[in-house]
Amino acid sequence: MTKKQISTEPYKGVRDFYPEDQFVQDFLFETMRTACERFGFEAYSASILEPADLYRSKGNDEIVNDKTYTFTDRGDREVTLRPEMTPSVARMVAAKRRELVLPLRWYTIANVFRYERPQRGRLREHWQLNADVFGAEGVEAEAEVIALAHQIMLDLGATEHDFEIRINDRRLLNELFSASALSDAEIRTVTKLLDAREKLTDFDEKLAGAIGAERADKLKSGLSSAASSAHLEELLSLLYKLGITNVHVDTSIVRGFDYYTGVVFEVFDTAPDNRRSLFGGGRYDGLVTIFGEEPI
Repeated sequence: MTKKQISTEPYKGVRDFYPEDQFVQDFLFETMRTACERFGFEAYSASILEPADLYRSKGNDEIVNDKTYTFTDRGDREVTLRPEMTPSVARMVAAKRRELVLPLRWYTIANVFRYERPQRGRLREHWQLNADVFGAEGVEAEAEVIALAHQIMLDLGATEHDFEIRINDRRLLNELFSASALSDAEIRTVTKLLDAREKLTDFDEKLAGAIGAERADKLKSGLSSAASSAHLEELLSLLYKLGITNVHVDTSIVRGFDYYTGVVFEVFDTAPDNRRSLFGGGRYDGLVTIFGEEPI
């Protein structure tokens, strides 16, 4: 009987880093770390393993059931390889809420895992920089995080013509959802459709299928007429004062996760052959409440 030969290929959706690749990754990470620490952010870390309930806590089982590596360990505990860092850092802040002096500026560069179809620019394992401010209610926190993102792009060699920053406010979107009388389940579905809108050729059909043609038309009309808000204009003004001019309001920006409570933003590549979102973020004042804490 011939022994089966083990393949030298890595697991689907992950990659090996040979020395020349590791050199590039080290350069990227060091550039990010240097920028974060210049802005006063402190490094933290956490395990890649989290209880699966951490990602079910907002009433959305889809990310656990369809998008994560989730398994039952030998102690009969349901465990997930982290698909993102935000719930983990919120858990850490909630755990030591009484000991921490706010505001906090924390950052980490973490590898995360998502069970999805590998494609250009999207693998099952990737690394992402997380920079979070806790304990700041004003628009200055958004300006600081966006300014950090802007600086990192410049430090990596981009010019302001190579990328643009688009901002929106989830409160504007929530008003439209309320006007269209959407249920919580419908809001989750519609948010994900809006987040993937640029990639969908059948967006109108899927939206009508999710909430009905009449409400879909009302929602699209509201989205097209929504302009800005006092909060967004204050943020724009502050960013302009910081010398960041490649930024504008885009009411189609929603971000896929349902924990966002205010300003959201995305950074887009402006190159004609790669016009897509590179990364983004947003305000999530209520996430620590799932651990029994007051909003931060």
